Amino acid sequence: MPAHGQGHQVMLDQGSPGPHASLRRALRLLEAVDRHPYGASLADLCRESALPEPAVRDLVSLLCEEGYLQKVDDGWVLGGTFAMLGQYNREQLIRIRLHHKLAELRDELGAAVYFSRYHDGELRVEAVAEAEHAPAVHEWVDFKATAHASAIGKCLLSQLDHDGRLDHLSRHPIARLTSRTITDTEQLMHRLERQPATMPMLDLQEYALGTVCAAVPVTAGSTVGCLATSLPAGNAHRLRAAAELLAERAAPLMLAMAV
Repeated sequence: MPAHGQGHQVMLDQGSPGPHASLRRALRLLEAVDRHPYGASLADLCRESALPEPAVRDLVSLLCEEGYLQKVDDGWVLGGTFAMLGQYNREQLIRIRLHHKLAELRDELGAAVYFSRYHDGELRVEAVAEAEHAPAVHEWVDFKATAHASAIGKCLLSQLDHDGRLDHLSRHPIARLTSRTITDTEQLMHRLERQPATMPMLDLQEYALGTVCAAVPVTAGSTVGCLATSLPAGNAHRLRAAAELLAERAAPLMLAMAV
């Protein structure tokens, strides 16, 4: 591990005998950061590495310079250099970036935000950014089984071909969740087939009474995905503008996730 001057090296090695003391400290620090995928604070690192604060600060500075750590709002996360070391770390970096971008979008909208994919024949909500002022939808029925009623599900189904939609509905039969749920398969299929690719998919209390949602497609290679947001029904007048913002952010989000 490079050092910036003799005084710097002495500080890092203080209290730890042997020629590899700085390396060992750096490894312990990286292990501590790895246990905090959403950001390890200075206090976290001092406590978990058992290092004094000055040594932690110096090591963090060095590791950031080398790309092994990255500064975020809540502290530090593993940096982009780890993307070169193996697939697991690449995927972790992508997840971290996704969560941070969704959190930014949540705060901009003032509403919960979701990223979902259709993978191996199932709907998967990959990430949710929620807060006290922006609560997520209560999953009172498994989202995977209710694609016909949610904005997320209908947006994902609309990106499948005709046979793919029929296959999904054969495995997850349509059920009435509220008085607004579409329960006729032909009607649902007709609506999905006529859905313009540039228009958001809406859920106006079809999955849960008191909640409205909007979802827009996310296109990246073969990914069948979507960005979505949810609002209390009393804020339904905000849904269209929220959907337009989601559509604007979809492409930048996928670029930010690329490593």
